[in-house]
This record gives sequence, C-alpha cells and structure tokens, in this order.
Amino acid sequence: MARGLAVAAPHSGSGKTLITLGIIRALRNRGMKVASAKVGPDYIDGRFHEAASGAPCVNLDYWAMGAEACKARLAEIDADIVIVEGVMGLFDGPDSAKGSTADLAEALGLPIVLVIDAAKQAQSVAAVVHGFSTYRSSLNFAGVILNRVASDRHAKMLSGSLDSKILGLMRQNDSLIWPSRHLGLVQAQENQQLEAFIESAASGVSRETFLDKIVESASQTTNQSFAKAVLLPPLAQNIAIASDLVFSFAYPHLLADWLKQGAELSFFSPMNDEVPKGEAIFLPGGYPELHASKLASKTKFLGALRQHKGLIYGECGGYMVLGEAIIDADGKSHAMAGLLPVTTSFATRKLQLGYRQLKPINAPWKSKLRGHEFHYSTIASRRTADPLFHATDAAGNDLGPIGQRVGSAMGSYAHIISVAPE
Repeated sequence: MARGLAVAAPHSGSGKTLITLGIIRALRNRGMKVASAKVGPDYIDGRFHEAASGAPCVNLDYWAMGAEACKARLAEIDADIVIVEGVMGLFDGPDSAKGSTADLAEALGLPIVLVIDAAKQAQSVAAVVHGFSTYRSSLNFAGVILNRVASDRHAKMLSGSLDSKILGLMRQNDSLIWPSRHLGLVQAQENQQLEAFIESAASGVSRETFLDKIVESASQTTNQSFAKAVLLPPLAQNIAIASDLVFSFAYPHLLADWLKQGAELSFFSPMNDEVPKGEAIFLPGGYPELHASKLASKTKFLGALRQHKGLIYGECGGYMVLGEAIIDADGKSHAMAGLLPVTTSFATRKLQLGYRQLKPINAPWKSKLRGHEFHYSTIASRRTADPLFHATDAAGNDLGPIGQRVGSAMGSYAHIISVAPE
C-alpha cells in the first residue's frame, strides 16, 4: 500500500486546498508517483487535485462509506504517496456521528499535517497547535504549516513559539487566491490559468516548506484486513452521462464502480446541445441555475430527454433540469425538460446543506443509501408525483419524502455517495 498523510486545518479558509495542491505538484515535479483523496462530500476540490497530480482523486467519506470501505478504496490507489485533503476543521463532522477528518485519519492511520492561518496571530499560535495536537491523543500529528506569514519578523515570532513542530512557513501571496461562487471554488476547468496557478503553489511549497520532512512524515497506510466496499449498482448496462461545465458534480468513485460492474459509460455535453445515447441517462449536479437561459435553448438535448424511453436519473442540478422550469437570479423563468412537475428558483434562495440517509421508495436501487444536499435553489412550485426517497439527516431527524418520479424519469436534490455501511 502507498504511504499517506492528511492535510487538515482548524477551520475552513485556512489555505489547506492551496497547500495540498502545492505539495502534490511539488512531489510530482520531483518524479514521485503522487495520488490524492478528498475527505467528505466534495466534487470541486478533487478536480484541482487531478490537475495537480495527473491522477484520479477519490473521495473518502467516513460517515457515508464507513471505515472499511474507506480502507478498501485507499488500498486500491497505486502511488508512492497519497495526499489526503481534509474537510472543514479537523474535528468538524456530522451531528452525533463520526465523519470528521480526525475520524478518518485515525481509522486509516494517517499522520496529520495541520495548516494554520497565522495572518492575525503571533506567539498565540502555540496555544492553537497545543490544543489541536493534544485534544485527541490517538491522533498522530506530523507538524504544522503556518500559512499567510506576513514578514521575516512575523516568521521569527511564530517560529520562536513552536520550534521543531514547524514543517513550513508560507508567505502571504495574493496572486494565489482562487475565485469562489455559491457552491465553493470556481471549477478547475473554468480557468485557463490553472496550470500556472498550480505551478506557483508548488514553487511556494518547495521554497517555504521542509518538503523532505513532509514526505518522511507519511506513514504506511493501514495493512489491517478489511471488507470490500459495497458498490452502488449501475443504472443500466449502458449509461449516457451529462458532462460539461454545467453538469460536473459526478463522483468519480461511483462511475468507476459502475465500470467495475460491467456498465458501459458514454459522455455528452448538454451545453453543446448533444444528444445522449444510452439505455439510461444520468444528469449529475452542477450549475444549471447559472446557465438556465442557454440550457432552455438546447432543443436537441431537451427533446432527447422527452423522447427517451429508458430511465433518466437527475441529481440536484440534474433534477432541476428534469423539472418544468428554472427561475434564474433575476426572476426570469426558463423552460426545462418538463418530465417532473417541479419548478425551482435561484431568485428565492435558501441554503440546504447536510448529509442524508436515504431509504429508496421509487428509486432505481433497493438498498439504503447515504448522500448529501448542498444547494441554494428552492422549490418554487410542484405538483403531486411519486416520491423517490424517504430521508433523514445524519442525526436521524426525519425529513420526510424527497424527490419525484414520473414514469421512468426521476430525481431529487440529494447526491448519492454510497450504499449505507452496515
């Protein structure tokens, strides 16, 4: 198995994605075979990882997959080293359940490199490091990278309070700020300057961290016996998957699992008005609310959905497109496929964020599933249709029936992550 380590932080916005990208590319530039993983339900950061490493990035979600499945997926990675980027703060996770970066690192035996935003502190950083490194004695802390260091004097003040725990002092660099939008960072494939951005991050890491020590801190990932991951059955033998800037939130591990089970996958671009060709059509999530006007003009794509005789499954953004209309941020309505009796709105916004336990009612699968929701759009109107799932949150609070099915067309706001662990 590959050696691995986890890159974590006390809170979101500390710079762990940037430093993770820098480490991945810096090691790749040294000639190492580097792979990566992202903790939790995240589609966007993983695509940055892939650009930096040249290899697929897998999601490792302790809550949704379970420890055994995470071990199995990690064991499948062929690399010299695996860099695992954490999610949120180190100890942050689902309510009343395991699922934090700390939980995953402990289960998989991963040393932790803690990234701390030092911009607004000096000697007090020692207390932060002490608290995080001693809060759970079962964790293995490799050291800290102090980010957004302002000057040589600032670096000296920080260093004097930490001594040997420091693995890097990254200077503030305003050119290494990636734009964001309502669901996270602007997608990797949307900026032609991505390669230069990653190389700049790698240069900073190579120059301002002790990269050899970081590599040395990586440990052999767990060699304990574990059960194989239970795979989500494919929608059909042949599946056409929407894939472009609007439909990009498809988990790579699910697509890989469908391939393992013998499914044939093809990809098409709704934004290029391409016609899907497959027994089943999968519309992943993405940003249809930002492109509703253009989508409404794609008559070949929408016509193909209406004429399709097989199963059509939509998640979040895909669900919105299967509905009657999307109302954009300016309040203008744009007609969609009209296969489900729902209209969604980005003019009236409300954040819906959290894990979901899903019991299929009229879904393509029979097993209990785990997934998540993350969207700002709301349901403006809907008529009666068969529900797709019965949902509870991570703590077991009842959320009632969700999603819709009419004939062979179906969808919901939930993104499927995995078959529920035993």
